[in-house]
Amino acid sequence: MARVRLSVEQRREEILRAAVEQIDTRGVGAVRIADVASALSVSNALVLYHFATKEKLVAAAYTYAAEGDLAHLRKLLGRRTTALRRLRAAVRWYAPTGQAKGWKVWIEGWAASLREPALRDVARDLDRQWKAALAEVIAEGVAAGEFHCADPESTAWRLTALLDGLAVQMTSYAGSLPRTTMLRWTDEALARELGVEQGALTGR
Repeated sequence: MARVRLSVEQRREEILRAAVEQIDTRGVGAVRIADVASALSVSNALVLYHFATKEKLVAAAYTYAAEGDLAHLRKLLGRRTTALRRLRAAVRWYAPTGQAKGWKVWIEGWAASLREPALRDVARDLDRQWKAALAEVIAEGVAAGEFHCADPESTAWRLTALLDGLAVQMTSYAGSLPRTTMLRWTDEALARELGVEQGALTGR
């Protein structure tokens, strides 16, 4: 059966989705253009037509994944509810679930970015936007009188550092930390940072 002809944008997105899957399965170091092409049943030349090198493909794949994560984060933070509930929803979404596929990709990316400037730029930009989005909602909560926080930016940094560290542990050492424990610790940290009782996070 003949393949459906895709537009340039559709083809690029198809290749990027496949690249993210291959990075998750094989890791940045082992993944090849041929692996992505094989997953889509297309030629290496087609992948290289859209992304001239493996490095450019990997950087674009991480950008694609980052944009998807940021879109979901902004959806959570844009809900019509209190800033406190929006922050808690974002923190809980950040926690790894199941096979932690998204986290495997990001841990791979962080490791590779030590040697790949293009990946480092992608990871840094995602991190900056994540912190800025959290800080913005924290500032909204302060302005609304929901809680007190003298420095929303610093609070966003501390929360992100805690979440990153716990997520890496849970993803790298499966079973070492129950997700319920991670969520309890993050609730405690969020309540402590914002000077509220833990019951306020759940509306109790």
